[in-house]
Amino acid sequence: MAEASDHADNTKICSHCDRAIPSSNIDLHYAHCSRNLEKCKICDDMVPRKHAEEHYSSTHAPVSCSLCNEMMEREILAVHKGEKCPKRIVTCDYCEFPLPAIDLSEHQEVCGNRTELCHLCNRYIRLRERVSHEVTCNGVPNNMAEIPRGIREAEREHAARRPPPPPPQDISTRRLLFTIAITGIAILIGYFISRENQTSDN
Repeated sequence: MAEASDHADNTKICSHCDRAIPSSNIDLHYAHCSRNLEKCKICDDMVPRKHAEEHYSSTHAPVSCSLCNEMMEREILAVHKGEKCPKRIVTCDYCEFPLPAIDLSEHQEVCGNRTELCHLCNRYIRLRERVSHEVTCNGVPNNMAEIPRGIREAEREHAARRPPPPPPQDISTRRLLFTIAITGIAILIGYFISRENQTSDN
């Protein structure tokens, strides 16, 4: 205990850098410290005076995110780009489509409500419920009556939005229309040729 107090008595705190310095060296240290070092006003680190500007620009000067243009300190830029930037690219949990993080919630709200057929139980399952369904699915096929009404209605709406298939056309009808078109063209050509001949005769 006496040794510790002796050690404390043998040091003094430099008024410039706040470090404990041996008493015998305090004057020499202070002269060197105050002339060559300066305390950063932001992080309180002691940095060489000649590098103070470089320290500020490389550590504390605001930089803009190349994705969203938000200004921030350089030291937090990497975390911002990786975890917080609203325009960083993320992927949808359901379809793995890459899109900006700011659009993810709205996309997943729609995407998670899409349904896919479970080939074990023959039911349509929302993508947002697929993982929990796979855990509990017993593989027993269900008939349409057991499918929840909401899913049935969603499937009906999806089917209603599909364009109707083109009506089957009879080949003979196509041939007849083609023949009529060719005949009409031939008549028009004949008519213009006869008018030209009449004009040249007059």
